[in-house]
Amino acid sequence: MTSVLPIHAVLPALLDALRTTANAVLVAPPGAGKTTAVAPALLGEAWCSGEILLLSPRRLAARAAAERMAAQAGEPVGKTFGYATRMDSKRSGATRVTVVTEGIFVARIQDDPELTGISAVLFDEVHERSLDSDFGLALALDAQAGLRPDLRLLAMSATLDGARFSGLMGDAPILESEGRMYPLTLRHLGRASEARIEDSVAAAIKLALREETGGVLAFLPGVAEIERTAERLDGLGAGIVLHRLHGSLDPAAQRAAIAPDPSGARKVVLATSIAETSLTLDGIRVVVDSGLARRPRYDRAAGMTRLVTERASQAAVTQRAGRAARQAPGVAYRLWEEAATAGLPRFDPPEILEADLSALTLDCALWGVADPRSLAWLDPPTEAAVREARARLMALDAIDSDGRPTAHGKAIARLPLAPRLGHMLVRAGAFGMANAAAEVAVLLGERGLGGNDVDLDARRRRWRGERGQRAEGGRKLARRWTTLVPAAPGSTPTPTPTPGEGETAIAIALAFPDRIARRRDASGETWASVGGRGFKLDATSSLARTEWLAVAETQGLASGARILSAAAIDPTTIETLFGDRIETHSTVAFDPATGGVTAKRERRLGALRLSSGPDANADPAAIAGALLDGLRAHGLARLPWSDAAQALRHRAAFAAAHGGADLALDDDALLARADEWLLPLLDGKRRLDAIDSAALTDALRGVIGWDALSAIDRLAPTHFHSPAGSGHAIDYAAEGGPRVDLRPQALFGLAVHPMVGGGRVPLVLSLTSPAGRPIQTTRDLAGFWAGSWADVAREMRGRYPRHPWPDDPASAAATLRTKNADARAREAR
Repeated sequence: MTSVLPIHAVLPALLDALRTTANAVLVAPPGAGKTTAVAPALLGEAWCSGEILLLSPRRLAARAAAERMAAQAGEPVGKTFGYATRMDSKRSGATRVTVVTEGIFVARIQDDPELTGISAVLFDEVHERSLDSDFGLALALDAQAGLRPDLRLLAMSATLDGARFSGLMGDAPILESEGRMYPLTLRHLGRASEARIEDSVAAAIKLALREETGGVLAFLPGVAEIERTAERLDGLGAGIVLHRLHGSLDPAAQRAAIAPDPSGARKVVLATSIAETSLTLDGIRVVVDSGLARRPRYDRAAGMTRLVTERASQAAVTQRAGRAARQAPGVAYRLWEEAATAGLPRFDPPEILEADLSALTLDCALWGVADPRSLAWLDPPTEAAVREARARLMALDAIDSDGRPTAHGKAIARLPLAPRLGHMLVRAGAFGMANAAAEVAVLLGERGLGGNDVDLDARRRRWRGERGQRAEGGRKLARRWTTLVPAAPGSTPTPTPTPGEGETAIAIALAFPDRIARRRDASGETWASVGGRGFKLDATSSLARTEWLAVAETQGLASGARILSAAAIDPTTIETLFGDRIETHSTVAFDPATGGVTAKRERRLGALRLSSGPDANADPAAIAGALLDGLRAHGLARLPWSDAAQALRHRAAFAAAHGGADLALDDDALLARADEWLLPLLDGKRRLDAIDSAALTDALRGVIGWDALSAIDRLAPTHFHSPAGSGHAIDYAAEGGPRVDLRPQALFGLAVHPMVGGGRVPLVLSLTSPAGRPIQTTRDLAGFWAGSWADVAREMRGRYPRHPWPDDPASAAATLRTKNADARAREAR
């Protein structure tokens, strides 16, 4: 006989509402009984001639709800009340109420938008705001508006968030039920920040066992914390039995955690958030709440979903506490201070705002909606998230540039898998590896099958030998997915890999080509991936000794995410699978140590270098470009300038400074025009010092041009021609100005100081002895003759008596001969 629940008080009003309107919102807090009481009450309504689908957020909750409804009706599961989840189902032609997970419903309405034979869809726990729940409601509302105005839709929420759902569903009436049946006491124990969570939870459980009666349900963020807590609770004593409760367990173990202990023992259940909603755990009177939750968060920068441990929301901890007062007065031990509750986030963030939207976008494309944001949402997806999802789907060849599904995309969508995994299965089917890919997909979706080894190939081998309902259910699911692979998939890479050779790695690589990784160190701890992300691997793993990995799952920050599952892959397989994506690059770089270039040839797959080596056939243009780049970076001094070229540059600079504004050949001017004058000289050269120095000088003359050279010759002549008939090179780079070195005898008879720069700049005359030693420097020759010459001449006559040292050099005849040589020359004349 069915017990009276709080929800029964509001059922008449709910039935009346659904007789006159298609939609309604039911707000019923934990303990009201909405999950198991509403659907049976609707079966007797005149409008309900077909089946009712009750959506549940989790497989465990779906199965438990169907079993409870069947038990209340005195029937076996699968008759009037059944369920359908990914790995398990029990239903028949007589089934009127089917509890399905949200993903199953999305697949069903996609396959049959009219929902043929369905009278009502009940969305349970909509406040959790899972992506599949939001999407399923959006599709149902769209189908109701266009195809099924008679379809009843009921949103059932455990929180007072009904007004938003009412507005979304066309101002649907809101009905509210009383919630908890029994009083609940909250005890805030707090927790030291340095204490490990499993130590604190274990201590709280032991305290509750001493001070309270009944079973204990403890909420922990994940399986690892559950196992560590179980270790600390070893040996609780007679009359106490310890259970674990999470999604990786066999259904039998999950049922044992929910049901009363057959021997009457007191239960301690260590659970993840799977036990927050839609479940009544018999015999539980105490809840121990760690206050933590582990949720998937999509890292858009990394292109991957990672699990994050964070504080649970106020809504979640309220749900958790309510588990203690379902069947009798209860108490909730909270491992935080009471004042901290107000600081918890009010609700869990909607998954649609944080998830990878690839599957959603593909499903919308198949639904005929190019932009997912055009559907009815409580929180529409962001434009950036949709844009990224489209890009990923285009990379998978699932949609075209207009957002329409391709034949390959339709094949992917027929599989109840995420787009990456669907793509993997379809492509693997073309290689004759559909079964291997399906098994990999099951392992990636079902943690714990085959163990928890990082080596997914090892897990797959162990799973094949495992016995038990869950292991067999996984194999059955893989076989079913294999049958769904289309016989004629889209285009496939050629050549194809050989079945049986590294199938696990091939499947992973097809799904996650951006996560193919290469070892970066000898220990195997650090890895670099095709997508440019760095991964970490436990150095003790057997995979640490391999060179290449096909990585499936990671956890942690994008810059150093920890590898959770992978398989060794052969580089030849990578070449076979992704040969069309491998790019060959020739890199030519300037080597400042040699003044030449190094040319390398690299083959890359994304950000990973597959191979590299010297490139003897590097592009000559690239070599010349690298030499030019090196020259720009390290300066023109790297060129083999001749003395003539250097002198020309100095003359041009002097001329530019004294009337020839466009005559400069400074570094900036030459580098700016290097493509004109230097590039032709680099043909066939690999080093800067291989350029012919005479050719450099000619190139400079070409840069200047004939008219400019004439101007330079006028303003900055190369030589000074003395009265003695000698020519002396002018040094335009000398400190103090243009300078010539010569003996004073060559200047005899010259009363006016020689000038350059158009007669505006006096030459610096560096006067030397007949032996070439400096004796005087002057910029005023007339002043020198009239002044210090007498002292110089007096000293020089004693040292060099054979040379003339007249008292009046301005009137003397210029000569570079000795006095005797001059006399002989006169006699000869």
